[in-house]
Amino acid sequence: MTELLRPFRCGVLTLSDKGARGEREDISGPYIQKTLQDQGYAVVLYQILPDTRQLIEQTLISWVDDKKVDLIITTGGTGVSPQYQTPEATRAVIDREVPGLGEAMRQASLQKTVQAVWSRGIAGIRKNSLIINLPGSLKAVEENLRAVLPALEHGLEKLKGSDRDCA
Repeated sequence: MTELLRPFRCGVLTLSDKGARGEREDISGPYIQKTLQDQGYAVVLYQILPDTRQLIEQTLISWVDDKKVDLIITTGGTGVSPQYQTPEATRAVIDREVPGLGEAMRQASLQKTVQAVWSRGIAGIRKNSLIINLPGSLKAVEENLRAVLPALEHGLEKLKGSDRDCA
């Protein structure tokens, strides 16, 4: 990744009922934070919430509208269990979806396991911020983040108004 024109402000949101109750250690959230920081991003927000759609929506809106983060990466809540609501909450607050990011993540995971077909994570834009849903398992987070991380700087620059050529 080329050097950032300025550090993008990021938030990492872990979605886990057990994690929110302190019954499970969050390892995916800290991994995402370290990975982003190693790439020159500024992680300014981190939180663990239960799998509650209203809380997820409120947090995403606040982080974009009030805290002015450029990138939010969620981890957890992308499977098909009835309590998982991350993609629905994200879809409710975004202005535009970015399907290529979700497709790239699923494609990368499908090279490792057929179970990747069950991942429902999406990516989308709210105002000038990008929100990306990653699965909850550390292995899937590693695979998914590796699939999209090289493309993020360019997309974030475009969201912030850069007129740099895409080529």
